[in-house]
Amino acid sequence: MSESRSAQSAENLRTLAIITYVLYLLACLNGITALIGVIIAYVKRGDAEGTPYKSHFDNLISVFWTTLIAGILGAILVFVVIGFAVLAGLLVWYLYRTIRGLLRAVDGKAY
Repeated sequence: MSESRSAQSAENLRTLAIITYVLYLLACLNGITALIGVIIAYVKRGDAEGTPYKSHFDNLISVFWTTLIAGILGAILVFVVIGFAVLAGLLVWYLYRTIRGLLRAVDGKAY
């Protein structure tokens, strides 16, 4: 019974990781769903200890804060033109980390 419960728990964590990655991708369109996603990642990170999904929640948290800080810096630097390059690079990095994580979560692998 506990083995079945453990498998179900891992499947729930996998599903939440996938949903959170989708929320991050939707944030490219609406800007706010990443905030919901990072809250889920913080809440579920402890539950994911010892599973491949902890690395996903750690990645999601890291991507959120890095994007927020670099996005603010890039927005400030737009006034000196280099900000456009910073923001373009940030978008590529954000999409790479999010899509890579989503694909690995779908496959049940650690980030």
